Amino acid sequence: MLTVLVQQLVPGTTIRFEGKILLLEQIIKVTLPKGPPFFKATLKDPVTSEIIERNFKPDQEIEEVKISKRRLEYLYLEGSEHLFLDIDDLEQVLVPQEIIKDRANFLKEGIEVRALFYGDTVFSVELPQFLELLVVNVKDQGGGLVGGSKIASLETNAEIEVPMFIEVGDIIKVDTTQNLYIQRV
Repeated sequence: MLTVLVQQLVPGTTIRFEGKILLLEQIIKVTLPKGPPFFKATLKDPVTSEIIERNFKPDQEIEEVKISKRRLEYLYLEGSEHLFLDIDDLEQVLVPQEIIKDRANFLKEGIEVRALFYGDTVFSVELPQFLELLVVNVKDQGGGLVGGSKIASLETNAEIEVPMFIEVGDIIKVDTTQNLYIQRV
C-alpha cells in the first residue's frame, strides 16, 4: 500500500478513496482570503463512469493504487461471465456481467477492448468507440415520414435507431458510447 499526500497527486493517478478505485481527472489548489487552502479534485469511477468532486486538506494522505491496462479480445459468453483472451500473454480472462453491463450488447467475437486491472481483477472494460455491425432485423415504427427512423436489431443483439433506408443485411457504423447510428458502411 502506497500512501501519498494530496498535494503530490497529479491527474491520471489512480487512488482508493471511500472504498472505491477512482481515477483522478483534475486537481487544483484553492486558496481563499480566509481559512486554510485546500485541494479540489475531480474523480471518475471507471466502473460506473460517475464523476465525483471532493475537497481535500493539503496534508491529507491518500492511498495510491497501481492499475494496469491490457488489451483483450472477446471470445464468447460463458454462463454469466464473458471470456476474453489477453492479447499480450495469451491468457484467458473471465469478466463478470456486472463489469460489462449493457455494453455486452455490442460484444462480438474478435472485438478488441481495453481493460483496467487491479492486480488480477478486471474492474473496467472499454469498448472501441465505433464498431461496424450487421443489421439482422428492422422494425418499422410506422408513419413513413420522410426523415423518419426505425429500430434495427444488430448481430450482437443491440437495438439501435436508424434511418428508414437501412435494411436487413446492411453493415452500419455505431457509436458504442452513445448507442447511436453513425453511417451505413
